[in-house]
Amino acid sequence: MHGTSFSRLRLTELVAPVAETFAKDEIGVGHALLLAKLQPAQQEEALAACYQEQYSAGNGKPKRILLLVRHLQQWIEHNILLELAAAPFSKEDAALVPDAGSCVDCAKRTGHNKLLFGDDFGKHADHCSDPKCWSMKVDAHVKQTIAAKPKLVQISTAYGAAKSDSPVVPRNKYVEIRADKPANQKQRDWPEYKTCKFTTEAIVTEGSEKGELRRVCANPDCPIHHARKQRPANDAAFKAEQEKRRREEAIAQTTGLRVLKAIGDAVPIRLMKRDLLFTAERLAAVLDERHLAIIFRLHGIGKASGAGDAPAKLLASFLRKADEGTLGRVLVEVAVLQSAHSPTESAKTLHEAAEFYKVVVAAITSKVKREFAAKEKAKTEKKAAPKPPTKAPSKAAKKAAA
Repeated sequence: MHGTSFSRLRLTELVAPVAETFAKDEIGVGHALLLAKLQPAQQEEALAACYQEQYSAGNGKPKRILLLVRHLQQWIEHNILLELAAAPFSKEDAALVPDAGSCVDCAKRTGHNKLLFGDDFGKHADHCSDPKCWSMKVDAHVKQTIAAKPKLVQISTAYGAAKSDSPVVPRNKYVEIRADKPANQKQRDWPEYKTCKFTTEAIVTEGSEKGELRRVCANPDCPIHHARKQRPANDAAFKAEQEKRRREEAIAQTTGLRVLKAIGDAVPIRLMKRDLLFTAERLAAVLDERHLAIIFRLHGIGKASGAGDAPAKLLASFLRKADEGTLGRVLVEVAVLQSAHSPTESAKTLHEAAEFYKVVVAAITSKVKREFAAKEKAKTEKKAAPKPPTKAPSKAAKKAAA
């Protein structure tokens, strides 16, 4: 059967709300064909992603705009389809979740039916289109792995406070040993590139990397990976070293912010505002807390009224009110932040972006160092300045106090 004919036959499997919307011409054939490829439980969720609410000045009611088919396809790829190459479980294991069987024979795998998925998703990678089944397999994999290796340390890669009485070690209580080699001499001294007698295998049981195996040190008495706890509080040399490291980190962070700002200044306006807003909202939605804080700091978000609102609400409000130039800047800034997963990659990506937009990093670095040196000098002079003598109370004051 021809691919197009087969795809159109799938329109008969649209769930009622989606079929009704299609019948009213509120979505196009392209939208409907994409929605028809999804599981029934996912179709309504994806239908909502076909539209964007746009606010105009002086009008309190939002206007619903139908987005292009390519936007829906991108949303599906990022929110529903899961790349099988990244699965922590065995895709050939039919016994992992017996009711689901193996991924190889699964009809919900995009690569299983090229007539259905070949025009869109199958070209790039093989994906799972059933997040619920994926989640069940990850849970079964974690349970099976822990049963086979009961000494595995359970760790979390998620942010937030740890649950009480949980066997899972939160991310701030362990150091993950990196598998890659240090790029320079400085990195060789970093704790994450060293092993110790407490280094052990761990499995992620909470967080986005759930099911993956890692090597960690979770022993708080380790002098290599938890060195700060081993030094006495009055160790002058240790304090000096810590202060030096904090200063270097502060200079590096400030320099990075300045470079990113200079890159943003160099971003030209190209796309229409609706395209910029859509892309900016989708990219910003996947920022983690650290990167979100950087965007807030760069644009002064949350400093005005409404600072008590949730970060997502503040960011959404800022983006909807922003002009084309600001939205373009946010897109490039988020792209730079999201493309780096380690300090080394972050510095490399930042320098690549700076080179592309002809930003002089050396000049910014020099200026930041001068500013920090001036602050330290002022701080030292303030400490060294003699305190004014305390005047003795007058007789009248003593008498009044009596």
